[in-house]
Amino acid sequence: MTAPAVLIVDDEPDLLDLVEITLVRMGLNVDRACDVAQAMARLAEHHYDLCLTDMRLPDGNGLDIVHRIGQDWPALPVAVITAFGSAENAVAALKAGAFDYLSKPVSLEQLRALVRTALKVPAGNAAHPEALQLVGSSPGMAQIRNLIAKLAQSQAPVFISGASGTGKEVAARLIHQQGRRSDRPFVAVNCGAIPENLMESEFFGYRKGAFTGAASDREGFFQAAHTGTLFLDEVADLPVAMQVKLLRAIQERKVRRLGENVEEPLDVRIISASHQDLAEAVEQGRFRQDLYYRLNVIEMRMPPLGERPEDIPELVAHISQRLSAGSGTPSPGIGTGAMAALMRYSFPGNVRELENILERAFALGDGAEISEEDLGLHLTNGSCPPLERGEEGLQDYLDRIEAEAIQQALEATRGNKTAAARRLGVTFRSLRYRIDRLGLDKN
Repeated sequence: MTAPAVLIVDDEPDLLDLVEITLVRMGLNVDRACDVAQAMARLAEHHYDLCLTDMRLPDGNGLDIVHRIGQDWPALPVAVITAFGSAENAVAALKAGAFDYLSKPVSLEQLRALVRTALKVPAGNAAHPEALQLVGSSPGMAQIRNLIAKLAQSQAPVFISGASGTGKEVAARLIHQQGRRSDRPFVAVNCGAIPENLMESEFFGYRKGAFTGAASDREGFFQAAHTGTLFLDEVADLPVAMQVKLLRAIQERKVRRLGENVEEPLDVRIISASHQDLAEAVEQGRFRQDLYYRLNVIEMRMPPLGERPEDIPELVAHISQRLSAGSGTPSPGIGTGAMAALMRYSFPGNVRELENILERAFALGDGAEISEEDLGLHLTNGSCPPLERGEEGLQDYLDRIEAEAIQQALEATRGNKTAAARRLGVTFRSLRYRIDRLGLDKN
């Protein structure tokens, strides 16, 4: 049977590469187009099972493609990629006939879920066996496994802290899988990727006719997670108004859909996570204290990869095996120099960065063995040069380091904040807040 074919349309080569690699590893055939004209030509020449297009293109708008597909290929599902927080574009795309949308920076997990929904691709085809295991034999990881086993037997809310890429969602899924709700739904929500204007309808659902464009009933995240687990990733990015509604839903164990007059009782276990310090967010007035206490009943901290370098060889072997299985060809070996370089590197992006480094090295390397040069580690110690604190206070010192890291990321991405956020391992909304707080837009 021929694999489903997907057309991706975007003028950013890096994003095209990322999406193409992800879809190919799901067993799909992929074609690319960089503008509207090229997309129209591809659509006229080939049959596709799914089209994924950016909204902003050099010679037009993604809506042009959505409208054309609706007219000439009405059976072809099309989804759009919108700028972060652009609710107007998302709503316009849905009204034009798109079946769903993704927000930048694109979450690969959300991308895979969208594709599975559109194509009914089995989840096992995603070639991600690591989704339900934490790799590593270090004492830190042993403690995490023991804590997960204990938390799985409880129904108390859990807050998982840790830097981006440390495996917070994997830990949340393991808590769910090992608990009494394992046969019930696990619904993961990236709170930083939902346009603010759509949050209430996404979380609580709506009835037909509740607002313009609500053509049918739709359940929200809470209804979808009923009797199971709702995982709120990057919960610190929720706007304060939504925090109030979320708090009430947790306290009352009831939600009311938009357009509905009565509340419906729901049984949902809440697990939340964030790379931000929630206590600091409460002090700064960005996060409600009452919601903080509701979510942070039990806290579990995921250790960064830099704290457990002894796990790197095991992680490299595991990731290499997965990449080999996904591509159908043996992965090259890791040279002694390359492994030594990985052991020296501090991995600010944690396990996710290690995956990206190895995937890039395997794709671009020419020999049978990956060398240190193939890894592309430009900084031997994986960190910025040390900064002297001098006489300044600790907060000023930390603010200066943070500002310099943001400025370096913006310079490296030529001012592209979406790409800079991805480079720093934070959400666009978090980066925007930090830029405002540090006054970098004024410089």
